[in-house]
Parts: sequence; C-alpha cells; structure tokens
Amino acid sequence: MEHSPAFTCQAQEGLILCLTSLGFLSSMLQGSLCIYVAGIGGKTGPATERSSICSRSIPRGATSFDVHGTSGVRVHIIYNHDLVREPMSEPRWPLDAKIEITITMDFPSETVNDNKAVAGGAIRKVDFKPTCLFGFCPISFAFPQQSKWTWGPDGHGAVLLVNCDRDSVGSGGMDSTHPRVQSYADLQDMSLMILRTQGPSALFAENKLVLQVPASDADKVRVFHAAGNDSYSQYKPVLGPDKLSYVVDHASRQEITFYVEGLAFPDQDFSGLVFFSVTLLEVSSESFPDTPVFTDTVVFRVSPWIMTPNTLQPLEVFVCSAMRALVKKANCKLTVCPQLENRRDRWIQDELEFGYVEAPHKLFPVVFDSPRNRGLQNFPLRRILGPDFGYVTREPPKSQVSGLDSFGNLDVSPPVMVQGKEYPLGRILIGSFFPRSGGRRMAKVIRDFLYAQVVQAPVEVYSDWLNVGHVDEFLTFVPASDRKGFRLLLASPRACYQLFEEKQQQGHGDAAQFTGLAGMAIITIDEILANETLRRSNRYAQNCIDWNRKILKQQLGLSEEDIIDIPQLFVLRDSYADSFFPDLVNLVVLGTHLGIPKPFGPIVDGQCCLEEKVRSLLEPLGLTCTFINDFFSYFELAGDVHCGTNVLRKPFSFQWWNMIP
Repeated sequence: MEHSPAFTCQAQEGLILCLTSLGFLSSMLQGSLCIYVAGIGGKTGPATERSSICSRSIPRGATSFDVHGTSGVRVHIIYNHDLVREPMSEPRWPLDAKIEITITMDFPSETVNDNKAVAGGAIRKVDFKPTCLFGFCPISFAFPQQSKWTWGPDGHGAVLLVNCDRDSVGSGGMDSTHPRVQSYADLQDMSLMILRTQGPSALFAENKLVLQVPASDADKVRVFHAAGNDSYSQYKPVLGPDKLSYVVDHASRQEITFYVEGLAFPDQDFSGLVFFSVTLLEVSSESFPDTPVFTDTVVFRVSPWIMTPNTLQPLEVFVCSAMRALVKKANCKLTVCPQLENRRDRWIQDELEFGYVEAPHKLFPVVFDSPRNRGLQNFPLRRILGPDFGYVTREPPKSQVSGLDSFGNLDVSPPVMVQGKEYPLGRILIGSFFPRSGGRRMAKVIRDFLYAQVVQAPVEVYSDWLNVGHVDEFLTFVPASDRKGFRLLLASPRACYQLFEEKQQQGHGDAAQFTGLAGMAIITIDEILANETLRRSNRYAQNCIDWNRKILKQQLGLSEEDIIDIPQLFVLRDSYADSFFPDLVNLVVLGTHLGIPKPFGPIVDGQCCLEEKVRSLLEPLGLTCTFINDFFSYFELAGDVHCGTNVLRKPFSFQWWNMIP
C-alpha cells in the first residue's frame, strides 16, 4: 500500500510517516466504519493525507462501536455535529453516521508493531498496530510540504542551483560537466537532501529503501552520496543522467545525506521542477517482485537565471576601451578586455549579459553568452567563468543567427506593477519584428530560454525598424528617487525637432551640428529643418517609437509622467534607420552617474544645445551627466557607449521564490 503523507515539519526537522504493518492491513474489515492512519504532525499539525480501511463483518443488528489505543497512539473521532451527539457516558458511536476515525502517533516507533489501537463494541473486535518512520528532509529551503512546490511569501518548496561555475582552476568547463565532485567549494553549490529513517531497525533489515528520479528529470540533476569519510573525493554519483535508482545502504543510520546538483536551467521542455522519491520495498522471499510499502516524494525547483536592471548598484564595468574617469566617479571596479583578447571586437554589450542565480544557501552571478560568436566569443568562458561565477549559453543553428541575437537587443525593466500584478524583478524586454511576416527576430532558442525563467515575464517590442535592430538604440532606464524609482528614456525625433525649431526662432539657425569634428561636414539647424527627406525619415522613426511607447506603457504599467523624451534624430538607409548623431539613449548607467555619447550638437551661447537639454531633463532626478566622445571609436561603426560597455550589478534583495508569477 502506498502513502504520500503531506510534509508537515520545517525543513530541518524531517518528516514522520505513519506506516501500518502488513498484518494490520490484512486483518481489517470492510463496511461502513472507516479508520484512517495519518502521519505525525510537526510545527503545522498532523498530516492530512490518510489511508482508509473499512469493516466488512458487522453483526446483524449492531448499532454502535468504540475505539481506543495505547499511550503512543492518538485517536481522533471526526463526525458531523449536526447529525451526531458525542456520547456522554459510554464512549460508543453510532455505526450509520459516516463517522471517521483518524489515528496519529507522536513519536517514531522503536520496534515494529510497538503500538496498538482497538476498535470494538457492537462490532467484532479489530486490532491494528501502526509503525512510525521518518522520511525525506531537503534543507536548502524551509517549507511545510515537500511533495508540492508553491510560489509566494507563504509558499513552500526546495531550491536547486545549476552548478554552472568553475570552482577548480584548470578543471576545464563548468563544474556540472564533471561527473565527480571537484572540490569542497563544488559541494557548496549543491543543495542538501537528507533522508531520515528513524524507526525500528528490523523493518529496514527485512526491506530495502530505493531512491529514484524519473527518467524525464534524470538529465537535469545529479545526486551525490558520501561513500566513506567526509572527503569530497568520497562522494559518488548515485542518481543522474545514467542512473535512475539507488538502493540506500541504511546500515542503522537514522540520517543519510545527499547532495543534489542542478545540470539544466528551466527551458521550453523543462519547467524547472525536479522530483525525487524514496520507496520502502518489501523484499519477497520467493520469486515475486519486491512490493512497495510506501513512497515519499520531494520536489526541487531549479533557480531561474535573473537579469539585473540599470537601477541596481553597479559592481564592475567591463569595456574594450578605457573609461577610467567615469568608472572612478561611480566607485566601480573596471575590467578592460584588451585587443589581444577581444580580437578587434569592441561590442562587449552584444556579446554577453550578466545575471545571477539564487538559493537560500547560495547566490552567484552567471554570464549569459550570446550566439553572435565574433571576436569576443571566448571572453566569457576564458575570463569570466570561474569560482562562484557561472556561465550559460544557447546556440541556434548558425544559419539562423541574426543581429537581433546580440544582447544589445536585450534589456530588463526595474520592478513594476501592471494592473495590480507585481513584477518585483522587472520584465525582460526583447527586440523583435513588427507583427508581420518576413522581419528579423531573436532566435527561438534564446526566446524560449528567457520565457522559461518565468520570474521576469518577457515583453517583445519592435526593434526591426532599426538597421542594427537593438532595443538599446531607442530606450533605456535610469534611476530616480521619486514615483516608481526610475524613468524610461525614449529617443524622440519629435523632441529634437521641437528643440531645433525653438533655437531657430531664437535666432540660432546658423548653429551647426558636428562642429569641431575633423573630417565631418557640418550641417546647420536651418539646413536640418529644411531637409524634407530627413523629416520623412524621422516621422517614420517617431511612429515606430510611438508604437513601442504604447506597448511599454501597457506592459510595464507606465504613465506619461514615467517617460522622458530624449532628443534624437535618425536617418533611413535601405529602409532601416540609423542614428543621425551619437545616440543619446545608448548610455551606460553607473548608479547616479550616466555616461552619455557626446552628440556634437549645435553650439548656442557657448553650450551644445543637445547636451544642455539632456542635462535639464535628467539632472533634476539627481543624476550626473558625463558626455563621452565615442564618435570615431563607436558611433561611426554603428554603435555608442552602451554597446561598448557591460555592467555587473548587485542582485535584487527580493528573493525570487517569494513572488507569484
């Protein structure tokens, strides 16, 4: 007979199961009297899952019964108070009132059948002898039930990390690629799973315990068990991709420790849930198969990969060309990837995206490597993967990789609330095509991965109107101390034309764009405003941005007060848009310090009017604007400051399992 009692204890206390002896099962009677056997309660009370046994030989004319047990047994009578009155003198209950009897025990048994309950009275006397055991106890996360995983602050379930870092120098690849434990640090990335089996030793001597993982989960996890002493080299793999079951050597131990290693992130074909079961099997003395006596189950959820928005504290800035002054102001660590390593590929934002994984016992950053595979292809694996710094990638077929698979086309909002639903970790933004056929789109394997993480429900916006096709060309987020704690910045041709028209009306029509740039032809405000081709290009660009504005307001719960329009012009080439001057929203956010591409705008009263306008919009938020000359190093090559930087940020203080997706 199989039981799956609810887990009723905190994670460090174990589960006590109530297991009837086989003699009891065969001796019970069947009929209208139902007796239930329940697990012992922990901090949250007795278990609720029950096994039913009923009487079958009730003497003719019998109308009542009584039931009692020895000191280790608690008998609970469950009945409808509207139909039945509690006996006052004799403890006898009517047979025809659908009365239920639940039996629980307060302590594990020391020997088999060491307790007793008796049902009698007007029915034949029935003895039954329950035996109590301990079951599973995963301790990576305290929770009141173990066979079900639920979200939210009142939820429960165990958490598992993908062991995707490299703790041992020179081991090669991620730790999860090795079938053996590499070091003590390797063990720290795994989750503990403790099997407690307190109970009569005779029961385990005559039967066997089998730990199992379903075939569908076997390639997602690996389980290690100490074969000898506590040396990490003694931990042998007992479950995993090539082994679905393991006979536990009980050897009179009441607590058996396993380490569980995650091998795969949630994805299209994997929900992130992994199930383990332990089954007590009655060993047949003849040629019959072993018989399951009971099964207990535990479920883990693999931590998702979580992106970090601009509003979180910067920790380390990665660049391919130095930005020492700005990074020093922001008090961040600076890592420069030299030309020898980047192989003339300066687009470090496109190559990778930083995020992290988290369990109650451990948190570490994880770099997501894009499939663009250009000069920086080996940088994430060779320079970033290491102790407590993980790595993940998704590779579509080479013929399907496009510019939209670069991670300048990937962003994440700060935390938002949308029509009453909270997104405490923000929402991922993916650049995609306009809702029509034939456009460019991020590869399916990347989108599937991002959607499967669940906790940052992605939003697809329209970026295919741009030549490069990345979201960071027309939007970004900056921190703010008021309202929602941030502002969305959108590139705005409309705002730029309004600014230039204002300057023209003030008599500055001859002020020129690109003044002071060697080899660049200047163009005056008057000439910009008179250029009808440029106007048509920017009317189209503004329509595309307005389309995205509606999507972002709806999907992020934003109002117009949460959005700042940053003046920007675009130029169409072969039906796709490029920025006309360095892209002012393609900036890097380091706390309250912004590194913004220097636009080389028209000089009015000794000041660049574009810089002056941007300062007036952002500095009231407590932000400091530093304009960086990237004209020849990045802008002329179809990118800007954000494209050439990448920032490792402090993780959210909010723990992902407390949200409700």
